[in-house]
Amino acid sequence: MLIGVPKEIKNHEYRVGLTPESVAELTPLGHRVMVETQAGSGIGDSDNDYREAGAEIANDARVVFDAADMIVKVKEPQAAERDMLRRDQVLFTYLHLAPDPDQTRDLLASGATCIAYETVTDASGALPLLKPMSQVAGRMAIQAGATALEKAHGGRGVLLGGVPGVQPGKVVILGGGVVGFHAAENAVGLQADVTILDRNPHALERLASHFGAKARVLYSNKASIAEHVATADLVIGAVLIPGASAPKLVTRAMLATMKPGAVLVDVAIDQGGCFETSHATTHAEPTYVVDGIVHYCVANMPGGVARTSTYALNNATLPHVTRLANLGWKEALKADPHLRAGLNICNGKVTCAPVAEVQGYEFISPETALA
Repeated sequence: MLIGVPKEIKNHEYRVGLTPESVAELTPLGHRVMVETQAGSGIGDSDNDYREAGAEIANDARVVFDAADMIVKVKEPQAAERDMLRRDQVLFTYLHLAPDPDQTRDLLASGATCIAYETVTDASGALPLLKPMSQVAGRMAIQAGATALEKAHGGRGVLLGGVPGVQPGKVVILGGGVVGFHAAENAVGLQADVTILDRNPHALERLASHFGAKARVLYSNKASIAEHVATADLVIGAVLIPGASAPKLVTRAMLATMKPGAVLVDVAIDQGGCFETSHATTHAEPTYVVDGIVHYCVANMPGGVARTSTYALNNATLPHVTRLANLGWKEALKADPHLRAGLNICNGKVTCAPVAEVQGYEFISPETALA
């Protein structure tokens, strides 16, 4: 199989679909890998690094898209990239289709087979290809929130960890999954006052056992969210419904109850955001202010630490890339129900139920699409 790796073109996106080390795993198996020139520059890997690993270097993205049997990316294809997809091609990347009807429409029209990292599962029902970026985003959320809290960046001027004799900042984390856990780890490490809200009994038990007295772990409902958001210096939105749009947990009305200069960090923004006032921002302009509350809603947070993120992502995605290349996409999906769960678009049909439901498409099961 010829695997294509274009350079990412989303605003301030420096990650890349395959590292040179991953290329070196694929080429001895008889596969060709074509990498767009400078695709790895954002993680410090040169064209020569890729050549030494066995890759071919293409001068532009069009060459990659025209030649490749499978495109391996990081972020969802932008409009110009969607125009280059074709019917006999596989796209393997993050898609986050639910809040993005334009992308869904274009991918359906392309006829390409589109497999989303974020809905691939494992034997435990977890999301192993989303997990490494959730770990990164959770840790970055505290870092980004702490910066946004600085007075020069529009915040309250609060140091999360405080100092002797001064109260620490209050961090409220909505959602105790992978993002929430890693955000809490970093916030606790800074000696902030940390509250985690979740409604899954197993998550509550796990979080309480892990953090003990270092963080409050509470059941999440409208009343508890409203109470703790009102007194927070920093709120982290870390909720996830796999494949679906994020629920709006913090309403605009709640902003009026918050301290002026408090910060909201919406890690769920890829799935539409979990704050009513959220809209996607970029690393170039990461924040905006609504009703005196600073919003940080960067849709590709892990791109800010591109080298760490790319290598963490490749650790998770490479086995699936290898399987798709070795067996061909159809046989690989038939043989692996967990990889099959990643199938979002196939034969011009939506094969992800939450996407079909929210956007009004007929849902075709992956099994039916592959029959």
